[in-house]
Amino acid sequence: MKRAQLAAIAALAAFVLPAASALGAPPKLTGTVGPGFTISLTQGGKKVKTLKAGTYTFVISDKSGMHDFALNGPAGWTKAFTTVPFVGTKSFTVTLKKGRYKYYCQPHASFMFGNFTVT
Repeated sequence: MKRAQLAAIAALAAFVLPAASALGAPPKLTGTVGPGFTISLTQGGKKVKTLKAGTYTFVISDKSGMHDFALNGPAGWTKAFTTVPFVGTKSFTVTLKKGRYKYYCQPHASFMFGNFTVT
């Protein structure tokens, strides 16, 4: 092969391979709890209100040892992403099915929560 052909193949691979791997990654949701009495779930900086059924990566940042981050879904499905007294960041890949979900801090569930719907 000539140098020009090799350069063209290398340039194409540099473009195609990262795009292919990015397509395979699940969408990222960012959850934050604390340091005060706050809890949020965002995607691309916007509050999550509706999602399509599918697989997502939850990146949870727990900023207080007196809070946790949990998620309830349809048919009694529950996932505790962090627990008291954990402080730090954890990532989880979760498949969400159609239904209504509630994210919340278990010790303060009456006022630290949010909801979203999966269609």
